[in-house]
Amino acid sequence: MENDVSLRAQLLELEERLLKTEVRTSPEELSLLLADDFFEFGSSGDIWYKSNGVAEEGIGAVKMILSNFEIHPLSNESVLTTYRIFNEVKMQHTLRSSIWRYRDGRWKMFFHQGTPSKHC
Repeated sequence: MENDVSLRAQLLELEERLLKTEVRTSPEELSLLLADDFFEFGSSGDIWYKSNGVAEEGIGAVKMILSNFEIHPLSNESVLTTYRIFNEVKMQHTLRSSIWRYRDGRWKMFFHQGTPSKHC
């Protein structure tokens, strides 16, 4: 596995890409970042599976600020990321976690969870 500083920077960049409108509204861009077996436990309480399909307009634009990013290596090919998100539209803080897997020369998100938080 890459050294932790390099790996942290790379995964932070990927997480931040998933917050960009041009990525979130592009099924092609999303397919590069989300594993085919990706699933999510959303902060809304909904469960979403990539296998159910990405809409033609993607997964929707957001206005969010990411902070307190950390990585937690699980194996040579899997890493848990944890961080906080502030949703500027909903004025809501959430705790976030993702599992990234390294396959075929690239990192792809396999799992994501958002949990509402009362504290920033």
